[in-house]
Amino acid sequence: MLASENSIPPVVSAQWLLEHLDDPAVRTVDASWHLPATGRNARDEFAQVHIPGSVFFDIDEHSTPSSLPHMLPEFDVFASAVGAMGIGATDTIVVYDSIGLFSAARVWWMFRHHGASNVAVLDGGLPAWTRAAGRVQALTDALSDNEACKFAPQTTQSARATAVIDADAVKQASLQGDALIIDARSASRFTAEEPEVRPGLASGHIPNSVNIPFSSLLDATGGLKSKAGLAAIFDGVGLQPHQEVITTCGSGVTAAVIILALTYIDYPAAVSLYDGSWTEWGSLPDAPVAVGASTRQTR
Repeated sequence: MLASENSIPPVVSAQWLLEHLDDPAVRTVDASWHLPATGRNARDEFAQVHIPGSVFFDIDEHSTPSSLPHMLPEFDVFASAVGAMGIGATDTIVVYDSIGLFSAARVWWMFRHHGASNVAVLDGGLPAWTRAAGRVQALTDALSDNEACKFAPQTTQSARATAVIDADAVKQASLQGDALIIDARSASRFTAEEPEVRPGLASGHIPNSVNIPFSSLLDATGGLKSKAGLAAIFDGVGLQPHQEVITTCGSGVTAAVIILALTYIDYPAAVSLYDGSWTEWGSLPDAPVAVGASTRQTR
């Protein structure tokens, strides 16, 4: 059984999933999420087409109620939700989204944070699956039997790439400059050339942070670039071996793509996600804001 091997890589190909989809230990999760401005409804799209046997994970629904969007839920809330979907902590869990690689990394990170031992992202998401397999399902088709179970991790996950950090800790990191704060938003939002998509937020970035738009980590097919290509991007912003990393974005979704890429290249040091991200930082009256290109000095 795959789940007992505890060796699934952080990213798997559509071909890998095609070969393992019928394994009862493998569970597929559609984690699609779209910005409200797109007008797309991920749940409705899931009802029309999804990988056979998949369940839908609603990032907004399965979050902590807050003035900030989709904040990480407590373990008991998360475990209850995914257990009701029939997902156990020792299952081999493959998370995907309908864009290619956008929101799937966030749910991959949530599973890992809460102790799932075998969880991966489908490289290139539903588009890659459709190209490789062509086997899709709608809710009008026969559904697989996903019996509820208990999500009970056997071991505690390492905090190396699953930790959550708050605004106060980010302020300290920004002042001290030892950790590398990586912002996954677009370059124009980072520099403040483009206003924020959410009203009432300041424009710009956290001082002493650097910008790696999450899209720059993807290849032409919507999957992650090669390990060498990813390593070159991180080298380009001055990431040093064993340096602590803090990731941020607009609301904590694409910050997880940075974490996925670092995990994929076996980055050895601590990586934390700032869950409030710019939605929180840009609304805090006492949070410093920088504009223009990053002024952080490469070491």
